[in-house]
Amino acid sequence: MKKVLVLGGTRFFGKRLVHKLIEKGYDVSIATRGLTEDDFGDRVSRFIIDRRNPETLTSLSTHKWDLVYDNICYTPNEAKEIIKLLTNHVGRYIFTSSLAVYDTGLNHVENDFDPFNYSIEYNNDNEYSYAEGKRLCEAVLYQEANFPVYAARFPIVLGPDDYTKRLLFHVSKISRNEEIILSDLNKEMTFIDSDETAEFLLWLGENESIKSGPFNACSNGEITFKEIINICEKETRKKAIINAHGAIEHQSPFDAYSDQSLSNEKAKKEGFQFLEVHDWMKKLIHHYSSL
Repeated sequence: MKKVLVLGGTRFFGKRLVHKLIEKGYDVSIATRGLTEDDFGDRVSRFIIDRRNPETLTSLSTHKWDLVYDNICYTPNEAKEIIKLLTNHVGRYIFTSSLAVYDTGLNHVENDFDPFNYSIEYNNDNEYSYAEGKRLCEAVLYQEANFPVYAARFPIVLGPDDYTKRLLFHVSKISRNEEIILSDLNKEMTFIDSDETAEFLLWLGENESIKSGPFNACSNGEITFKEIINICEKETRKKAIINAHGAIEHQSPFDAYSDQSLSNEKAKKEGFQFLEVHDWMKKLIHHYSSL
């Protein structure tokens, strides 16, 4: 039985991943801060860790792991520490990365960001933007790890279990006839469903024929904010009140994002079948509107 470690794993797509690994019959352990309850029972082993305190991670190196999923690595310091702990203790390492490693623009391919040659710089205060943190994590992992590293670069992940309630924000505002601040309805983005995200991570870990490296993962198709609002209007049977400027409490969680999308062709060529974004987006908005 393969031993699998999931750093994170008690919320959102990480929780879905753990359930899928359990169903597959793996010997699963999770490593978290222990702040979020889970429903795994005795089907998993648990480690209590705090990435800000590397000493709490030392127990992870007392085991040999066939597969490690790291959903909670955000700084180069954390990446360097996990390399130190997992060297000679892991067969395959899957890093949850992000579309944020790319500059703005549409249809990014993996080569648009090269972690193998990206300059590694450490800040004394260990403070980084989300995007720069993910870039540096990839750079450290690919340049310094001696084990196979796979980076799954995801766009915004949505699903009924999204604790940030980013899409629900829009459905709720429209249902209550409240305004939404969106500066540009024509922005295009790619998204991925939370269960699809977990399926991709599972596939990336199980498919031993795939060479290590970065992989974009997003549902098929791009969707504009205007299309999302139109679906919300149909499901709620209300007309959205959209303004370009206004109070911060009415600002869409999506408004800060620029035109940015991924190409998933590399993963598709390796055999992964992605969902169609318009299909699951309609179902998800229908679910939210029925709450």
